[in-house]
Amino acid sequence: MESPPSSAVREARVALGGRLREIRKAGGFRTARAFAARAGWSESKASRIENGRTQPSEDDLRQYADLCQAPEVHADLVATMRNIEEMYVEWRRLHRDGLRPVQEARVPLYERTSHFRIYEPGVIPGLLQTPAYARSIMSRIIGFWGIPDDAEAAAAVRISRQRVLRDANRQFGFLLEETALRSRFGDAEVMADQLGHLLAVSVLQQVSLGIIPMTADRTMWPLEAFWIYDTERVVVELATAEITVKQPSEVATYARMFAEMAQIAVFGKAARALITEAINALE
Repeated sequence: MESPPSSAVREARVALGGRLREIRKAGGFRTARAFAARAGWSESKASRIENGRTQPSEDDLRQYADLCQAPEVHADLVATMRNIEEMYVEWRRLHRDGLRPVQEARVPLYERTSHFRIYEPGVIPGLLQTPAYARSIMSRIIGFWGIPDDAEAAAAVRISRQRVLRDANRQFGFLLEETALRSRFGDAEVMADQLGHLLAVSVLQQVSLGIIPMTADRTMWPLEAFWIYDTERVVVELATAEITVKQPSEVATYARMFAEMAQIAVFGKAARALITEAINALE
């Protein structure tokens, strides 16, 4: 399988391959050819795995552990591989059982995160959505991917996750492109309620809400939506997949991008004025 478009994924695969190479050599196999012959593989398979070009299966990892007489490393190798698999998940696979399980799976991450930094170019983030707006968004996702229709239940879980937003001991930084205020998901009433909710949330002490005006002199280009959870991980939303980034250097890069975009955003009264303009434009 070819490497997906994330340097964090590629580097993680290379690191896992390097570890397998070390295990293979420590087990007495000086070359990938020798190990492949013993495992009943082609030499190219062993080479692709050890150079990070192919993700090994659990059976492949078992071969390394058993043939190299290091059974104690198998569980750790499997855990590493699963972490890599978590980095890049196609939406079709993520949503195959509907949207509710995906919403529920994110709850533990929300509950342990103290500092959220969220950038959204075209929609209102889930933590700030009203029930009607959430249902509208989810109905469109369900229709596009042709997955089980559980929009009502999924929206309910999404709204219930917003309880973290009321915790004054957490910090929430939101950066939205002005386009997100103008993009309609639902009718005028749904959008008016949604934008009114933004106005209400924007005054919470633990919330920083910035809007990047369409007229801003750009010093940072628009990006895909991304969520930074403390300094632990970044979740990036692409058109076809979700990427989870955990490598500290890449997390730091996203934090820098967030800070750069904050420099061109407006906050406070100026942000609320843009939201009010968007509400007035609905009439």
